[in-house]
Amino acid sequence: MVAVVFSLYSQEKYLNSYTSEITTETHTYATKDGQNLEMDIYLPQNDPDTDRPVIVYVHGGGFQGGIRNSNDIIQFCTNLAEYGYVVVSISYRLTRKDQPGGFGCDCPVQEKLVTFDAAVADIQDATFYLIQNYEYLGIDPQNIILAGSSAGAEAVLITAYSPPVCYDLPSGPVAYAGVIGMAGAIPDTSIIYEESAVPSLFFHGTDDNLVPYATAPHHYCEKDKPGYIVLHGSHTIANKLEKQNVPNWLHTTCGGGHEMAGKPMTEYFNEIVDFCYNFVLNQKKEFRHTIIESGSRNPKYEPFNFCE
Repeated sequence: MVAVVFSLYSQEKYLNSYTSEITTETHTYATKDGQNLEMDIYLPQNDPDTDRPVIVYVHGGGFQGGIRNSNDIIQFCTNLAEYGYVVVSISYRLTRKDQPGGFGCDCPVQEKLVTFDAAVADIQDATFYLIQNYEYLGIDPQNIILAGSSAGAEAVLITAYSPPVCYDLPSGPVAYAGVIGMAGAIPDTSIIYEESAVPSLFFHGTDDNLVPYATAPHHYCEKDKPGYIVLHGSHTIANKLEKQNVPNWLHTTCGGGHEMAGKPMTEYFNEIVDFCYNFVLNQKKEFRHTIIESGSRNPKYEPFNFCE
């Protein structure tokens, strides 16, 4: 008779649930404008590896609200950490909080661009903090994946496609290993070029009336509004990446709205795990387009007719 023993390590790490023992530490990664910017770090326990990949999540909220440790974010980060990832959820400067016009059509374009820049700087500083402490955290500085929702998705997409940064590591400059955008967009596609592009996963609804699925004005503002700026959403970015032969996965919900900023964290969690494991860790050169049918929302603006 042969006894079969199933250990903690019998499952494929990063693809299957690996451990249920997770601890969370809160660190201050920077102080700006009199505000301590903090991160929650979710650490899998009983893990002998010292070069674990990292997923950094950036919350949404129109750069005027949202928190890093809401119940849904805590659950999402904990679930990912159970697969063996070190997961980080960060706070960042909400530069549009309590500001006239918020981040909508009455917010001047220049202020929107300044807001993007501030969020990108905070994400880069959070990255620098993680890299400074990579030995203590047991992480691989060359395997950092960014993920974000809505405003957070806009911030992580811009950050991920920025040029690599030198942190004086023996392994050389650090480029992000991949990016996950949930209802995100960028103001300028010229930042995406061969040296800056990274494997990308996009979740977006074709009828998103805040962040365009393809290329359209932010919030569908009229041209005479102070906040009129054209953004390039998931469909446009995916097309450019494919032309540059950069692996990406576009997950389209036909008729879907801005709920795609949060929905993937639960309903499409397996797709997120699949992307991180195959596209990033195993560097498979794939191009996928998943189409989900959804009921029409009948928006007041002209939706993208991709699914017809």
